[in-house]
Amino acid sequence: MFAGIRGRLGGRELRRQKIYLETTMFNYYFDAERDAHADTVRLFEEIRQGKYWAYTSKYTTEELSRAPEEKFLKMMGLIEQYDVVVLEPSDEVAKLGALYQEQDILPKRSTVDALHIAVATVNDLDMILSLNFEHIVRKKTVELAGALNRSLGYRSIEICSPMEVVERE
Repeated sequence: MFAGIRGRLGGRELRRQKIYLETTMFNYYFDAERDAHADTVRLFEEIRQGKYWAYTSKYTTEELSRAPEEKFLKMMGLIEQYDVVVLEPSDEVAKLGALYQEQDILPKRSTVDALHIAVATVNDLDMILSLNFEHIVRKKTVELAGALNRSLGYRSIEICSPMEVVERE
């Protein structure tokens, strides 16, 4: 009954979403003991299949560099293997990240988490994928960051876990 309409809406192709992969996505890819491992691997496969344009940032690669060398090299290999674009820091990103903290959207100790959201916002991405439920994938963060973004002329950005977006068979 619905054959032929998957990926289409009103006769138009759906636009491929631009997603930001926060640090936890790379960690969970290699951690088979974690509940979200299978969905994380599935997300990367959907990236390979062309469902998403994938991005991350220098903030992510700096965090990944703290892992043991073997794991670090594997995680960095995902960036190359899945053609993940690495976004650069900027003054605009730093200012927006600081505002998230000044407005108590994210705690003062969560500077890198604020920068993840800021870099995705400033670069006009559609969604952040994260498994950081302490600071990023939270109702408060989504709502308050979205309100601040809109007040500054940016779009709200969707923040989800891979479990919320991957296709189920």
